[in-house]
Amino acid sequence: MSHLSERPEKPVVGISMPHESAVQHVTGTALYTDDLVHRTKDVLHAYPVQVMKACGRLTALRTEPALAVPGVVRVLTGADVPGVNDAGMKHDEPLFPDEVMFHGHAVAWVLGETLEAARLGAAAVEVELDEKPSLITLRDAIAAESFHGARPMMVTGDVDAGFADSAHVFTGKFQFSDQEHFYLETHAALAYIDEAEQVFIQSSTQHPSETQEIVAHVLGLHSHEVTVQCLRMGGGFGGKEMQPHGFAAVAALGAKLTGRPVRLRLNRTQDLTMSGKRHGFNATWKIGFDADGRIRALDATLTADGGWSLDLSEPVLARALCHIDNTYWIPNARIAGRIAKTNKVSNTAFRGFGGPQGMLVIEDIMGRCAPLLGLDPTQLRERNFYGQGQSTPYGQPVLQHERISAVWQKVQENGGIADRRREIAAFNAAHPHTKRALAITGIKFGISFNLTAFNQGGALVLIYKDGSVLINHGGTEMGQGLHTKMLQVAATTLGIPLHKVRLAPTRTDKVPNTSATAASAGTDLNGGAVKNACEQLRERLLQVAATQLGSSASDVRIVEGVARTLGSDKELAWDDLVRTAYFQRVQLSAAGYYRTEGLHWDAKTFRGSPFKYFSHGAAAAEVEVDGFTGAYRIRRVDIVHDVGDSLSPMIDIGQVEGGFVQGAGWLTLEDMRWDATDGPNRGRLLTQAASTYKLPSFSEMPEEFNVTLLENATEEGAVYGSKAVGEPPLMLAFSVREALRQAAAAFGPSGVSVELASPATPEAVYWAIEAARQGDASWNGHVGKGSGANGFAGNDDNRTAAKTLSGA
Repeated sequence: MSHLSERPEKPVVGISMPHESAVQHVTGTALYTDDLVHRTKDVLHAYPVQVMKACGRLTALRTEPALAVPGVVRVLTGADVPGVNDAGMKHDEPLFPDEVMFHGHAVAWVLGETLEAARLGAAAVEVELDEKPSLITLRDAIAAESFHGARPMMVTGDVDAGFADSAHVFTGKFQFSDQEHFYLETHAALAYIDEAEQVFIQSSTQHPSETQEIVAHVLGLHSHEVTVQCLRMGGGFGGKEMQPHGFAAVAALGAKLTGRPVRLRLNRTQDLTMSGKRHGFNATWKIGFDADGRIRALDATLTADGGWSLDLSEPVLARALCHIDNTYWIPNARIAGRIAKTNKVSNTAFRGFGGPQGMLVIEDIMGRCAPLLGLDPTQLRERNFYGQGQSTPYGQPVLQHERISAVWQKVQENGGIADRRREIAAFNAAHPHTKRALAITGIKFGISFNLTAFNQGGALVLIYKDGSVLINHGGTEMGQGLHTKMLQVAATTLGIPLHKVRLAPTRTDKVPNTSATAASAGTDLNGGAVKNACEQLRERLLQVAATQLGSSASDVRIVEGVARTLGSDKELAWDDLVRTAYFQRVQLSAAGYYRTEGLHWDAKTFRGSPFKYFSHGAAAAEVEVDGFTGAYRIRRVDIVHDVGDSLSPMIDIGQVEGGFVQGAGWLTLEDMRWDATDGPNRGRLLTQAASTYKLPSFSEMPEEFNVTLLENATEEGAVYGSKAVGEPPLMLAFSVREALRQAAAAFGPSGVSVELASPATPEAVYWAIEAARQGDASWNGHVGKGSGANGFAGNDDNRTAAKTLSGA
């Protein structure tokens, strides 16, 4: 076993324990960015001047009327920026734009003594616009050939020969929905300037170092003049990886110009209309199978809806291409990617980061093609699993292919699948107007940032004279339990009880140049760094202990806060050991560092091994569908998920449950809509509140929900044998969508291929049922295409009615 994976005697990792802030969360004492306003004197409040048009160039911006509003202190415009007027890493996101690119684009910010004064001031600003044509739907952007960014191509094998060898060839189209993050805490920042003209920002950000970098270049400063701290976030899900930077820069600019602290917090409507979503995708595909149902070739084009600027669209698209295979070996593949430029908010990272979109395409293909091949969908999926010696289309060997089958078989055992399928068949035979179905889907999700340079982490660990320990690391806490795991890693490595260790808030003047807490790599990177720092300290202390105990340092073990020599009764308490080390002038602080080894990636050729390892999982979902309305309920879900040797089992199970429910929301409920008419509100987000945007709630939870972590699954080369958990479980929700597809098909004759929209709302399921009843594989025209019968672009635009074609 590798040094990084090996666990010492009586480790604190592996023990189930509550989230480190759980008590504060449930009692309301946990502090978030905006809570700090009440502890700060003379705060000004920032409010955006939004332009409610989808596209146009500013011809006039008159701020004088705002300055006449009582309580308004200043209006920030592009003329006030001392550095670079840009909030993005691609330099395509003006902080104060002179061209409006989406409905609700902020062109200026008003600072007021109160939030209400700032709001009234923003309403008083006069804006004149030369309105221009806009592209709202993804389909319209494709038709107009409106694209930006890279256009990657992933090729493996001989695609033409693969199709020639195929006994069955199918083609299809699939367009599916974006998704709103809907974190509990909206975007927030609080900035002030100290007596040395240093800028200090409290920000709800997943990437403090990048927030620091953007603020510095907007203000014309160096990074060492800007400090960013993140106490915690009320959810992030990727939405706070790139997009907090501009809001922090506005607050910092206001503080710099006025000399007073500035608070910026978006209300819910502003957050929904100004911040990016998960990328919606359009996919066109052609797939070939041999006579036994094994994939021979896949030719596909994936088009992501990037919105108005690039943001993270290029790496999101890259990860989508890298995950279109999911758990299936595709010997011959040609996958093209492109990013559509639309007049909507700039889409961004969201849990899975393109992986869910790529995997959804292949799972939709498998679900649609199985009946046409005369195979049970479970059988078709099993038949195409990766095997020994096989590699992904981008050239990375799948080294743990046996885990794909292991979780698959385990979930069938745990769920009693064979017996329940017989029960479902009997139920369906007896109920003509209600049908049940059970589907199993698996996942293979790569862990690491696609950009190799991001796969590094840092930490700073301090031991005080009284034996207490303080750890700092570069990861941010957004509710996922990262800090809890870091406390466990530190206590385990030092060999001390957990209560001896405390964790400090994440800030850029303690650990520099950190990567975003994203890509499910937070524990791997920061855990490796914390472990490294603690090992340095432990080695120093072992030398001190050896001297005190009269033995060799190699024979000393520190377990549960006591240093002992092997084969001896002599011992030395931790507190005494630390105090002795101090008086011997032994350094009691250490900077830790970790870099993920073994990665290489060529973005131009789309070849390499970008991932440290793959996480695996399988889910079985049973649904019941009403044939009159399309309404459904999730009767039961069984999950087996691979997290290696869990660092904190209760945290990990919570992540699996939460990820699954968020994925089910994306695939079945969350139906985003924009006004795509030619009226005055063109481009307006119509689902801009919880009243119109349906989120998963208790009523959508599975009636029976069983989660099991795969046993005996140590991951060599990862911190204490664990694996990432944050993103992969979201894709387990494919099982719900596939169960709904099978339930809809049960209303028609056997062998019907059902096309199902995403999200598979009750309305979408109803039309799928109607198509199945008619023995029709397509949408039969009941659901509008293009901008929809009502003129609203949303998931009417996502319901492509192209009929699946089959042939030799």
